[in-house]
Amino acid sequence: MSAALAPRRTRTRDAGELRALAEAGAAELAGAEGGEASAHAVVAWAAQHFDAELAAVACSMADAVLPHLVAQSLPGVDVLFLDTGYHFAETHETRDAVARGLDVRVVDVRPTQSVAEQDAEFGAELFAREPGLCCQRRKVEPLRGSLAGYELWFTGVRRDEAPTRAGTPLVAWDERNGLVKVNPLAAWSFEELTDYATAFGVPVNPLLGRGYPSIGCEPCTKPVAAGEDPRSGRWAGLAKTECGLHV
Repeated sequence: MSAALAPRRTRTRDAGELRALAEAGAAELAGAEGGEASAHAVVAWAAQHFDAELAAVACSMADAVLPHLVAQSLPGVDVLFLDTGYHFAETHETRDAVARGLDVRVVDVRPTQSVAEQDAEFGAELFAREPGLCCQRRKVEPLRGSLAGYELWFTGVRRDEAPTRAGTPLVAWDERNGLVKVNPLAAWSFEELTDYATAFGVPVNPLLGRGYPSIGCEPCTKPVAAGEDPRSGRWAGLAKTECGLHV
């Protein structure tokens, strides 16, 4: 499926209503009894206020924990996979396992240009010369187009991944994309993620067990040594730490 695939229903609420709902949800879940709400409680809140047809899960296919968690409350939810043209073979294998094994609809979101077409316009290996532009064209712009029409999107962003993500809220209004952004796993550790995957038999990218705690495009992702920042293998050697999807 391509980035042109539309949500299965027409959006029913305007930006003002969705913004107010995001603000109310953020306050409610941050101040839940006993402290911040659990990941399951966050997803339950989303399911209470949003239909599966108007929600989307962004998944890099490093693991399928988030799609599995969301599908328990929103079966049949769309899972958006940014098929950049540069992924590891293991990432595509994980994508296929998710499509086969979970109660979700995997949507392959592709850039408007193939890798060959991008190379013809900008020269080969744009990712090495201008990684920000490459991410913008192959990730940020395709995702923005695919989110149009949804009312909410879930991400797997965790606070422990990098200093740039330390302040990630459970729920927020996404001004740039114009919808509610929900981060159920924000407070989880990498160990909690892998423990969940083991407990429920969730598909996991084999590269996670080979020193790749954060998996992106193959040319821009390197193994990480024990004890290093989990995202230090992304754009290693470059002054870049985020692709631009979450900043």
